Amino acid sequence: MTVLLDRSTRVIVQGFTGNTGTFHAEEAIAYGTNLVGGVTPGKGGTTHLDRPVFDTVKQAIDATGAEASLLLVPPPFAADSIMEAADAGLALCVAITDGIPAQDMIQVKRYMRRYAYEKRMRLVGPNCAGVISPGQAMMGIMPSHIYRQGRVGIVGRSGTLGYEAAAQMAELGIGVSTSVGIGGDPINGSSFRDILELFEADPATDAVVMIGEIGGPQEAEAAEFIRTSMKKPVVAYVAGLSAPKGRRMGHAGAIISAFGESAAAKVEILRDAGATVAPSPAELGTTVAAALKRAGLMS
Repeated sequence: MTVLLDRSTRVIVQGFTGNTGTFHAEEAIAYGTNLVGGVTPGKGGTTHLDRPVFDTVKQAIDATGAEASLLLVPPPFAADSIMEAADAGLALCVAITDGIPAQDMIQVKRYMRRYAYEKRMRLVGPNCAGVISPGQAMMGIMPSHIYRQGRVGIVGRSGTLGYEAAAQMAELGIGVSTSVGIGGDPINGSSFRDILELFEADPATDAVVMIGEIGGPQEAEAAEFIRTSMKKPVVAYVAGLSAPKGRRMGHAGAIISAFGESAAAKVEILRDAGATVAPSPAELGTTVAAALKRAGLMS
């Protein structure tokens, strides 16, 4: 199995019958994702896209054996939906929803630590592009056609830069094992370190591309893991080199507030940890190719 998701993973959609849920469910099904049903409270017992609809996640699990959910629920209800997924016993929830209040996500994190800890659901997102294992399955909003199947993992806060990396790599004949968007919010479910740990243990991944941003400590924490535990090559890029301190830039998490949170500081920390740092987003693909060649992974 690849990181988080493969063609056998049984997936449901929370927010299944809404316009957004329908669109992305259709995209996932067309890609080959094993989408076994969905959840929309009040519509249980009906069908949608030739798949059953349930009132609750627990009912969906009991009927379909679902293991993962793609969450496309509007922001006011998204936190409750994440906690429902954790309580029901799903292994993975990919929360695409943007605009979930930070206070709601604090409640989600506390709930998962205190009450759903033993169930160990992994949360990816919110405000993320999702997860794709090229040629196998997709849970997200990414343009699937740009991803070539291969052996390089991608993890990033920015969905757009993740797409750019995949497209540049594909032009050079380099494919992706799994791409994970962890999201741009300051409070999210999975960190860079969490996903790097999965890639390091994944036999289908030979190297990793990590795309960070200004703001927050996650890149520094990832650098420490790279230094102490990563044996696979890591290529990094940090967006926001020109961002002034104290200014919000793009994502809610992209604000510099402390030492080590600027792009320049993160670049230095990652380089010192042994990562190869791409000088610009236009050079992501060529930097990956050079790193693979140095490691003997590409001729």
